[in-house]
Amino acid sequence: MTKHLMTSGLLAGLVVALFATLLQFAFLERNILLAEQYESGELTHFAVGAGHDHAEAGHDHAVSRFWPRQAKTLLTLIITYCGYGLGMIAGISLARHFGKSIGATQALLWGLAGFAAFSLAPAMGLAPSLPGIEGADLTSRQIWWLFCASATVAGLGLLAYGHGLVRLAGVAFILVPHIIGAPHLSEFTGILPPEMAAQHAARSLGVGMVVWVTLGGLSRWFLDRTA
Repeated sequence: MTKHLMTSGLLAGLVVALFATLLQFAFLERNILLAEQYESGELTHFAVGAGHDHAEAGHDHAVSRFWPRQAKTLLTLIITYCGYGLGMIAGISLARHFGKSIGATQALLWGLAGFAAFSLAPAMGLAPSLPGIEGADLTSRQIWWLFCASATVAGLGLLAYGHGLVRLAGVAFILVPHIIGAPHLSEFTGILPPEMAAQHAARSLGVGMVVWVTLGGLSRWFLDRTA
């Protein structure tokens, strides 16, 4: 049984990681490469007449670093989404063990819940950012992110499967990280065009939602397929 669950989770994670890599290259990669050039000083925000040069530089930079970057991205996403896939499979199996029906529609909702817990809720405190954007102490941000994701998972679970006052506790779990607040610098700093940073945050959340819904659906499919 354990082998079956692990196989299902790893297969779902692997397929989703490949999909996520394609989406990241299509929607996020160019801004990441440009942000690295701003960070290094190769490009400067508000430079006169730099718009065309920025686009050309970004294109050349992307071409020269395509394969090494994509290999590293793919490896990172495989590790990440295999872990998420195992967690998704464990959650679905546990729900079924207690008599909950998890069909195709419910699996997609589980994917949305994963997106809410690991992408949307943390982003309300710490938005997806590009290189060159300064932030508070990294350890503090990581602790808050982990706290927010864990609390949101618990809160959504209580809302979905709890009753009465237990659901109110679920709402409290979801709200507490945001009441405490994410760590931030005392003032805004940055070397990037704000439009580029905003576009990256929006696209990151869009990509995250698609990937998580896919993970939910594939986790349930692999779980039933390999049974």
